[in-house]
Amino acid sequence: MLTVVEKVIFLQNVDVFSEVATEELALVAAIVEERRAAVGEVVYKEKDPSDSMYFVVTGKVRLDRDGKEVTSVGPNETFGTWALFDDEPRVTAATVAEDAHLLRIDKDAFIELLADNVQITRGVLKAIVHRLRKLLARFGGGG
Repeated sequence: MLTVVEKVIFLQNVDVFSEVATEELALVAAIVEERRAAVGEVVYKEKDPSDSMYFVVTGKVRLDRDGKEVTSVGPNETFGTWALFDDEPRVTAATVAEDAHLLRIDKDAFIELLADNVQITRGVLKAIVHRLRKLLARFGGGG
């Protein structure tokens, strides 16, 4: 089991939380759930409801669409991030490729946390805007 401090350190490296102060990240860390998963275990299926995002502490998770590998994520990487902000079904399936230690943030718990803490909300929105600006710049869009 990770301590709150270890979870905060991990969250500091997640782009969607990059603009959230350390003190507020401790509140986010408090809603993080840990999970161990074995090779072959399905984390979620394509078209499942988007109800949480995940972080890989150790191991590897493969993301597939229509049965074809899209990418794989390993230590210190996230997947399912947009599930915290969107109600659309999952566009990929996530299957454990190497025994994994995962962290999970439930969407409902996250939304409650945002509703109660404007500083976290402001930081998350700022990080999303940075991400969108980078995408726009990459594809020649304005800002």
